[in-house]
Amino acid sequence: MDDRDEGLEERRRRLGAELASKRAEDVAEAAREAKSGVSRKGMAQGLKISSEFIAAIAVGAMLGYIFDRFVGTAPWGMMFFLLLGFCAGVLSVLRGVGMVAPAPSEQGNIRDKGPDARH
Repeated sequence: MDDRDEGLEERRRRLGAELASKRAEDVAEAAREAKSGVSRKGMAQGLKISSEFIAAIAVGAMLGYIFDRFVGTAPWGMMFFLLLGFCAGVLSVLRGVGMVAPAPSEQGNIRDKGPDARH
């Protein structure tokens, strides 16, 4: 009977050690997943901001080209609208990183702000 109890205790110790190592591996894996999740978030934000910047410049250039074709002011319309698109892109980047507050229309209606808001 004592031999069986000793064998059982040995198996319990081995199982406890294996469980402890498995828990440590799980904790390390969870930490790696959390770190990669932050990395993905940053990459997604970077791609969003850069695409908005490029799109603003492209739209400005297209508007300038169309304006020049119809009005005949080449190259001044293109230069003006390209610069305007660049400024819009920079503003979009600054809003995306949180350095500039969004426009009031994006923040919600002033009447929703509470009793102190102007009507």
